[in-house]
Amino acid sequence: MSSEKELKQRSNNQCELCGATDNLSVYDVPNAKVMVIYACHTCIEQMEDSEKIEANHWRCLNDSMWSEHEAVKIMAWRMLNRVNQSWAEDMLGMMYMEDDTLELAKAAGDGEVDENQIIHRDVNGVVLDTGDSVVLIKDLKVKGSSMVAKQGTAVRNIRLDRNNSEYIEGKVGLTLTVIVTKYVKKL
Repeated sequence: MSSEKELKQRSNNQCELCGATDNLSVYDVPNAKVMVIYACHTCIEQMEDSEKIEANHWRCLNDSMWSEHEAVKIMAWRMLNRVNQSWAEDMLGMMYMEDDTLELAKAAGDGEVDENQIIHRDVNGVVLDTGDSVVLIKDLKVKGSSMVAKQGTAVRNIRLDRNNSEYIEGKVGLTLTVIVTKYVKKL
């Protein structure tokens, strides 16, 4: 186990995941022998509570996933799996880890496919994420109004229905509307 002094030196006194320089402390990597990283309060809070994960914060892993330290790679891999964004999947596809390091990373259960997970897909089968932008592929009547959302209308910053993979929500004009995924294409 590394001492805090060694971790400060190894990390240049910054978070080994996001590079922050405030509120740093030693973090024991769960289910990974006796490994530690030097991390900021923000990263630790989100690593310990998946409800608090802010996806954009973890874009920093684009740099730290290439660390020479196994503990940093393990936590980068785990957080990329937890973020559940298409850019994170791309980063995971680029990431290289030795087989034994990958096994340690998987020890926390991240990266396993949940058979009950609801996945939203557009008309072409592309996975949709919260915050994505889509375009309507046909004219749609908006229920409860006389409005018709025209083909080609962009719907930005969509939200996913947690209970049904066929529904998303987004603003068409000024109206928040439920849209069927088979009538949209991801931008």
